[in-house]
Amino acid sequence: MNTSSPTAPRSIQIVPSVLPADFARLGEECAALEAAGVDRIQWDVMDGVFVPNLTFGPDVIAACRPHASVMFEAHLMVADPDPMLDAYVGAGCEMLIIHAESITHLHRTLSRVAELGAQAAVAINPSTPIDAVAHVLDLVDMVLVMTVNPGFGGQAYIATMEPKIAALQQLISVNGSAGASGAGIDIEVDGGISAETIGGAAAAGANVLVSGSALYRYEEGLAHGVADLRCRAEAAFRAE
Repeated sequence: MNTSSPTAPRSIQIVPSVLPADFARLGEECAALEAAGVDRIQWDVMDGVFVPNLTFGPDVIAACRPHASVMFEAHLMVADPDPMLDAYVGAGCEMLIIHAESITHLHRTLSRVAELGAQAAVAINPSTPIDAVAHVLDLVDMVLVMTVNPGFGGQAYIATMEPKIAALQQLISVNGSAGASGAGIDIEVDGGISAETIGGAAAAGANVLVSGSALYRYEEGLAHGVADLRCRAEAAFRAE
């Protein structure tokens, strides 16, 4: 058990996926998201193998990096992340999210992310039990619980993942894990997060909420959407 001193309370973070953005003007889209008050930006990296879609290579992300100062996280939905780690860190991604299902030697891969100077995180698909990450909590700063099956934006939120989120929070608490940085382990959810679903995810214990299609659908604009999602999450969030 980790016997380090208590960590600071986890705070709500609103993280947009850029999948719904205008790909012809991604740099401007990143700047607009930062101006809207997001906490970081997620890049959904898909290889057409691990998931049935293709998206962003490191050169695209590197081209957008000068347009925003907020943290970039790369969600590597790829069959073989190891050869890509250097390139995505080099492109300006301060956090790499590795799927537990995608790699044989998860401990080694997460350790390599840290060696490259980035924060490491681990993701699990809806059907993957939290046991898959129980023995790497000391290597990560965040665990992502997918609330859709990865591969496409705009999918419906799987509400039955909420007990899984709560169980993960309990696992982290019981283990006393402060994560790789010693500042505590964030719990992120990704998939179907909207004004209607964000409260359930936050009440279960998630503090990092990824929203894509729903955020871009706010008629009042991105800033209003970010503020509304943050308010709803903060009202529901169960920190412990």
